[in-house]
Amino acid sequence: MKFPPLLRGRLLRRYKRFLADVELDSPLAGQTLLTVHCPNTGAMTGCNQPGSRVWLLRSDNPRRKYRYSWELVETSGGHLACIHSARANALVEEALKADALPALAGYECRRREAPIGQHGRRADLLLTGPGRPDCYVEVKSVTLRHGDRGLGVFPDAVSQRASHHLEELMAARAAGHRAVLLFVVQHTGIDRVAPADHIDSEYGIRLRRAAAAGVEVLAHATHVSPAEIELAGPLPVSLTGPVAAPE
Repeated sequence: MKFPPLLRGRLLRRYKRFLADVELDSPLAGQTLLTVHCPNTGAMTGCNQPGSRVWLLRSDNPRRKYRYSWELVETSGGHLACIHSARANALVEEALKADALPALAGYECRRREAPIGQHGRRADLLLTGPGRPDCYVEVKSVTLRHGDRGLGVFPDAVSQRASHHLEELMAARAAGHRAVLLFVVQHTGIDRVAPADHIDSEYGIRLRRAAAAGVEVLAHATHVSPAEIELAGPLPVSLTGPVAAPE
């Protein structure tokens, strides 16, 4: 996924979940301060420090109030992270179309936002193919680096919604379908993934229960740069724990 030229600046603050103020490196139409859309509903711990270098993407949608969206941030240690959480789904679909995701290869059809379970919820993807069980896939973006040793954890805030997704994946597996939870690590400083027990202990419990019930828990790295972002190779997922709060 290639980016058009991105606008560069420094983060002043992120607020009201969906907004951020940025000081631009170069004036834009005489402006040096810009309010932009923040496409991430999480806590963004470690990715929203004032003074961090950020990159912005322009939208040509005339109905948008904020023309620019925050895409990338340089975190401590010089790592790059894509904070646009919906990019994770797009990267998975891109990799599937290119047959570049071996763990999910061989399916012929892909359906977005497919109904799953009995509670009106939807899976990110439903993969189907002749002679194969339907495969429900839930994609999660990981950007929270735990400490300084490359461990990434999910979620970065208590998320009942994420726990409900695990319950639906377990139900799909019990019904004879294939069920996959795929962590997409959009942070170049992360080399393995674990549940964030110190943030949402219930999620950690349910994730381990889901894995024991046959839900496949996978993780993939990404190559992130101001020029492009693409899905990279698999990363290990650790379900031993629980993960403690960083010191």
